[in-house]
Amino acid sequence: MKEQEKVDLKAKYNFSDELIEKIEHSIDIIRKAEPMALSFYDKGFYLCFSGGKDSQCLYHVAVLAGVRFEANMNMTSIDPPQVVKFVKKNYPDVVKHAPEINFYDLIIKKKSLPFATKRYCCDILKERGGANTVSLTGIRAEESKKRASRNELEMSRRKLSVSFDQFDEHKEKMITCVGGKDKIIISPILAWTSENVWEFLNKLGVPHCELYDQGHDRIGCLFCPMSRVGEMRMYPEKFPHQTKKFKHAIKKLCEMGKYQSLNSDPELVFEWYLSKRVVKDFIKLKKRRYEPRCYDKIQK
Repeated sequence: MKEQEKVDLKAKYNFSDELIEKIEHSIDIIRKAEPMALSFYDKGFYLCFSGGKDSQCLYHVAVLAGVRFEANMNMTSIDPPQVVKFVKKNYPDVVKHAPEINFYDLIIKKKSLPFATKRYCCDILKERGGANTVSLTGIRAEESKKRASRNELEMSRRKLSVSFDQFDEHKEKMITCVGGKDKIIISPILAWTSENVWEFLNKLGVPHCELYDQGHDRIGCLFCPMSRVGEMRMYPEKFPHQTKKFKHAIKKLCEMGKYQSLNSDPELVFEWYLSKRVVKDFIKLKKRRYEPRCYDKIQK
């Protein structure tokens, strides 16, 4: 980014010094990779979009960078309706892709609910698409230890991670490695904090999905195993239609003989899943909750 461009951006939006430095770095890496992106796909970058604040941030950084890109949203069948409506209204250019199998049928096919350590749903529903492209993602190191270990430039399906400074050195190798379902993944806002993201969107005057104002820290898939317990417990009341379908899928699993440690009881399995506890701890908690107290015993 040219110095005058940086000065103009700061003057126009009053970004903090920390944020303007991160914007500069993000724009520089995107611009540097654009020729490579265009060599794979005539529309430029394949930008992964979800409607959440991070993907919004990524989208608008790409706009500021002035590069060519196509924003793509992989629908999962458990996207919050508020998110779908928000994207349709505010980002009509985003290309939406329907899944080959919905989340509920996927659970039955896999004969298991998804867990933080076994998120097969992400691989199949969320992270598909973008083969043979240079893909932009809005992941941030702050979100998890696993993401903190990621690099700004990586290869999918192959072990090749390089830093921004190593880009020129490895560019040729990355190009020749891409094939089949492979893609080059660039994470321009990897070093951004949540505060950086909100400052950026707010000072740009960009609207955000209403779910953030209703207590949600993240607005990804419903019943995602990465959701906080508090968010999990919001889902049944706020999303009764999706909850009914989820419980039906759990019932099917129980009919297959799954979750016998929970008596293959669909309601109990559902409650356990929302608790995000291991089965042993969940059962102990249930027992303590319903055991009669000393006062109750005396009264009897």
